[in-house]
Amino acid sequence: MDILYLLIPLSLVLVFVIGAIFWWSLRNGQFDDLEGPAHRILLDDDRPSQR
Repeated sequence: MDILYLLIPLSLVLVFVIGAIFWWSLRNGQFDDLEGPAHRILLDDDRPSQR
């Protein structure tokens, strides 16, 4: 029972840290364009230019 006095506050701190990291990533545009980099790899043209 004594371990609950440690685990409950520790889990609350962990939830707030994860929430703060998620909020920061939303504010900095980490999830703005999820498909763009994947399409750029497929459309990359590696052929040498012809003169």
